[in-house]
Amino acid sequence: MAATAALRDSRPARPAFPPPPLSARPLDRAAWIAAFRHVRDETERRAAPLSAEDQQVQSMADASPTKWHRAHTTWFFEQFLLREQLPAYRIYDERLHYLFNSYYVAAGPRQPRIMRGLITRPTSEEVGAYRAHVDGAVETLLVEASDEAFEAMLPVVEIGLYHEQQHQELLVTDILHAFGQNPLAPAYDGEWRFPRPEPAAGTVELPGGVTRIGHEGDGFSFDNESPRHDVLILPCSIDRALVTNEQWQAFMEDGGYTRPELWLSDGWIAAQSEGWEAPGYWRRETDVWMTMTLAGLMPVDPALPVTHISYYEADAFARWAGRDLPTEFEWEVAAREGTLADAFGSVWQWTRSAYTAYPGYRPVSGALGEYNGKFMSNQFVLRGSSVATPVGHARIGYRNFFYPHQRWQFTGLRLSDYRA
Repeated sequence: MAATAALRDSRPARPAFPPPPLSARPLDRAAWIAAFRHVRDETERRAAPLSAEDQQVQSMADASPTKWHRAHTTWFFEQFLLREQLPAYRIYDERLHYLFNSYYVAAGPRQPRIMRGLITRPTSEEVGAYRAHVDGAVETLLVEASDEAFEAMLPVVEIGLYHEQQHQELLVTDILHAFGQNPLAPAYDGEWRFPRPEPAAGTVELPGGVTRIGHEGDGFSFDNESPRHDVLILPCSIDRALVTNEQWQAFMEDGGYTRPELWLSDGWIAAQSEGWEAPGYWRRETDVWMTMTLAGLMPVDPALPVTHISYYEADAFARWAGRDLPTEFEWEVAAREGTLADAFGSVWQWTRSAYTAYPGYRPVSGALGEYNGKFMSNQFVLRGSSVATPVGHARIGYRNFFYPHQRWQFTGLRLSDYRA
C-alpha cells in the first residue's frame, strides 16, 4: 500500500479517531472498539510498504526497528490491559516482555535500547501473529466486559491508543533515518510529497498579560499537559509562517554553520563534532542541494518549511535573524487565535521552553507514571505536529519534547519578537 495513503488519504472511509471522551455518557462501546481497530490497523498500514529486511534495521540508538514498534505497542496492551483486566488471559510468550518493554522499569527488565536491532527473532511475520493474538483478546475483553469493568479499563485503553499513535510517527521517521543512511536512497513511498505551505504573511500580535495554559476540556491529554495554570505572557509577535528552506539557505550562505558567535556552546560542539553544514538529510550534489524524503532523494524546495533541524540550529538561526524563538506558552496562546499557518500537520516547531513540570504536576500512579515525568530534564518543548503525526493525535496543548541535538524528526521553527 502506498505510504501516502497509509499516512493520510485513505482515512475518510475508516472509523473516526479520537474515540468519545471518557466523560461521555452513555459510554459508546462500539465507538471505542472501532477506535481500537482503527489505531491498530494504522500501524500495520504504515509498516506495509516495508520488507522484512527494512523492518529489522536500527540505524542509530535513538531509532527503533519497525518490527520493534509493532511489537512494543502490542506488549503495552498485553502488559497494562490484558494482564490486569482479564484473569483468564494466557500470555502469548513471556520472553517477549523482555524484548519489547521500552523504559518501564516497574514492568521489569528489558533489552537495551541500542540493541533492539539485534532481535532477528521473532520475525516480522511472527510479530504479526503476536499482534493478531493480542488484538483478538482485547476486542473480546471490550465486547464482553461488564459496563463497570469496561468503564474502569477505558483510561488504559485510551492512553494505549495515543501511545501507539506516537509510535506510528516514530515508525515513519525511524525508517526515513535508516533509508537516509543507504547509498541507494530508497523510497518509503515514491509518490509521497511534502504538503504545500499555507499562504501566510505578517505576525500574530500578543498583547501580553496573565493567561491560562494547559489542558482544558473533556478530551484526552497526557499528564504533562496539566495542571492548567496561570502564566505571564510579555507583549510579543509570532510569525504566522514557518521558516522556509529558502530562508535557511540564506543563513547557510552567510556562514551560519561556521560562525561560533551564533551558537550555544554545546550546540557549537555538536555542530563541529557531527560535521553539520546543513539540515539533516541535506546533501550537496554538484550545484544543487538535495534532501532525503519519504519519496527518496529530492531537490530541496525553497518554498517548503525547513525541517530536520536541531534546537541548537533553530536557536542559531534565530540569533542570526535578530529574532527569538517563542516560548511554548506564547505558541499556545497564538495557536488559540487560529491564525498560525501550518501550526499542525507540517513540522514540529521548536520553542525556547525547557521541558519541565507544570506547577503542581504529579505523574499517574504505577508503571504508567514513567510515561512523561521522568524525562523532564535537559530537553526542549516542541509544539504543533508534523506530516508524520497521525490524524486525531495533535491538539493545542500537546507538549512534544526532544533533546537539543536531535534532528531526525520533522522539526522546524517559526520566529518571534518582543515589544518594549
